[in-house]
Amino acid sequence: MADILRAIGLSHRFPDGALGLDAVDFHVSEGECLLLAGRNGSGKTLLARHLVGLATPTRGEILFKGRPLRDSIPLLRRSVGFVFQDTDSQILGQTVVEDVAFGPSNLGFNRKEIADRVRASLEISGLSGKEERRPETLSGGEKRRLAIAGVLAMEPECLILDEPFANLDFESVREVVRICETLTRTGLTVMVVTHELEKIFALAGRMVVLDGGEKVFDRPPQEAEPDFFFTHGLACPYTDHWPWAIRRTRR
Repeated sequence: MADILRAIGLSHRFPDGALGLDAVDFHVSEGECLLLAGRNGSGKTLLARHLVGLATPTRGEILFKGRPLRDSIPLLRRSVGFVFQDTDSQILGQTVVEDVAFGPSNLGFNRKEIADRVRASLEISGLSGKEERRPETLSGGEKRRLAIAGVLAMEPECLILDEPFANLDFESVREVVRICETLTRTGLTVMVVTHELEKIFALAGRMVVLDGGEKVFDRPPQEAEPDFFFTHGLACPYTDHWPWAIRRTRR
């Protein structure tokens, strides 16, 4: 599979001298469901922001489809969708349908194309029938799905979700997981950035774990042993203490 995004020796040092990322090599391949995990402060959101041009590396390079990211920003904006953890900052419309239509309208599509994209995005996101609702009347989970729908209406090749389970109840988490599963089946590239890895673990084909700004794991998730998760401050998805736990088959 070809790479959509690739980081080569990516380092980020904050103004106070703290190192946020330390020579990280990383890639996102077409059609994969990728889990980017790590405890709070591990550098995972920082890495995701670099991938979409929202941060500037101290050293290293980001490539988008083999070309330097700095030369590809307009195409990147149309090809890679990013859903922020703070979804309120991403919701711009006065109604649900107006918000989802915002992106494709700015791309200059005709009314029918916009309506078709909005309809499909709302259906995938489980928001059909709520078109005329005002966003501020939605629940936290519905707002998260609205932000996802707004990005999907742009028909990106790759969707990046930053901490999509934060502050959601059980049913809302299930809805976000369902959306990810649906999109993965269609062949869309999905990257989930989270410290709550147990919720998406079974769906991911590959897991990358950061700790202290360094990459400490990059393999199929089931290859990680239980002790690995505890060592790096993560919930072990093989235990019965979590509703999302899966059964571990020992090799």
